Amino acid sequence: MDITLFYREKGNGEPFVLLHGNGEDSSYFKHQIEYFCDRYRVIAPDTRGHGKSPRGTSPFTIRQFSCDLYDFMKNHQIPKAVILGFSDGANIAMRFAMKHPDMVTALILNGGNLDAKGVKRSTQLPIEIGYKIAKYFAKRSAEANKNAELLGLMVNDPDIESEELAQITAPTLVICGTKDMIREDHTRKIAENIPNARLAIIEGDHFVANKRSEEFNREVDRFLESL
Repeated sequence: MDITLFYREKGNGEPFVLLHGNGEDSSYFKHQIEYFCDRYRVIAPDTRGHGKSPRGTSPFTIRQFSCDLYDFMKNHQIPKAVILGFSDGANIAMRFAMKHPDMVTALILNGGNLDAKGVKRSTQLPIEIGYKIAKYFAKRSAEANKNAELLGLMVNDPDIESEELAQITAPTLVICGTKDMIREDHTRKIAENIPNARLAIIEGDHFVANKRSEEFNREVDRFLESL
């Protein structure tokens, strides 16, 4: 690993790793860190090139972020963890759980997608336009290059085939908002293709973990207590 990820940590017990979304950092999960830290060792890293984690020189892709998570867990002697991923964090979590099933105790996927087609067109179209513009200016501007990399994650990634999800062996909760930017039929497809996954749809938009944290945490809690 060419970089060291910044992370927040609180509590003791079984490791519970939180993976934030595109363009955010670990502070997105402030309500989950506070809620779960009395029972878990909650660990929330900043993804490569996000928050306080450096960009490094490796590729800026979901696959690479999944490799970064593997290195992070190995470096911090975390053999196995409950993993909760939001948005691109959910996409990282899916890649990780497919490749390292023995390192995942349980999986919570919030607002993830398999490809760009899973995002509602009204959300995706401006992203694609922004990506083309940022890419055009990327060689002349560091800021445009950074934007191109971030938007590129939503245009070219995560590139997961639904059949690949059968490789996930951990108990899984797929959770989203009623007004999520991810199409509901796409979210249902994810849940249907992960063996024995549960699906929960709660009132709210893409950012339910942050905006409707009580309901979200209760749903996650119910899932974890049933294991």
